[in-house]
Amino acid sequence: MSYVVNYGQHRISYSVEFRDRTTMEIAVLPDGTVRVKAPLGAEDSRIREKIHRRAGWIVKQQRYFEQFAIRTPKRQYLGGETHLYLGRQYRLKLVVHPKVEVKISRGFIQIFSPDISPDAIQKILDRYYRKRAKEKYPEYLKIVADRIGLAVLPRMQIRAMKTNWGSMSPTGILLLNPELIKAPVQCLEYVITHELCHLRYREHDSDFYGLLQSYLPDWKKRKLRLELSLL
Repeated sequence: MSYVVNYGQHRISYSVEFRDRTTMEIAVLPDGTVRVKAPLGAEDSRIREKIHRRAGWIVKQQRYFEQFAIRTPKRQYLGGETHLYLGRQYRLKLVVHPKVEVKISRGFIQIFSPDISPDAIQKILDRYYRKRAKEKYPEYLKIVADRIGLAVLPRMQIRAMKTNWGSMSPTGILLLNPELIKAPVQCLEYVITHELCHLRYREHDSDFYGLLQSYLPDWKKRKLRLELSLL
């Protein structure tokens, strides 16, 4: 359900998701929408009060994300267009060929296909990114786990998510967005580290961020780099 509060000249629309938790969390998503995770049974007045207290920060975050909407054009999937892989930019090189194949070489993502229409190229590239994610993510999960002293690796799944780079399920399954394969390795490691911290602390409280800081002192810089790279 959506709600609205007024803050000066700003109207802040937000949605509320009730969960089995003890604290309230407010998130501003890259598209500017505001999402609240609230404890079961939390009263509307308490949620609105929280939004009012955080209104200045919410507006600041929305303005921050607005700059990326201008900077990031919609992909056309045409030859010569740049696309990312592990933080590096590559130009698309499209070749009409009876067999579908993708190769990365010398600054190019070469796509061979009998159909080089934008829709076909998008599907081929998405499949390729997911394939590479399945190959690379376990490697970096092992690297991060070794770094923080985690002996038993959680199960991992790749899942497309509109609002999260990663998530840790209540049953301890690590979910990672296939889009992360486009980000620099340092950013991928940040997301994995962030989610592994949820094995110990479910909520984004001071204990959680203290643990994240101890594991990755430069996590804020990595988070910013992720946003600058992919948003």
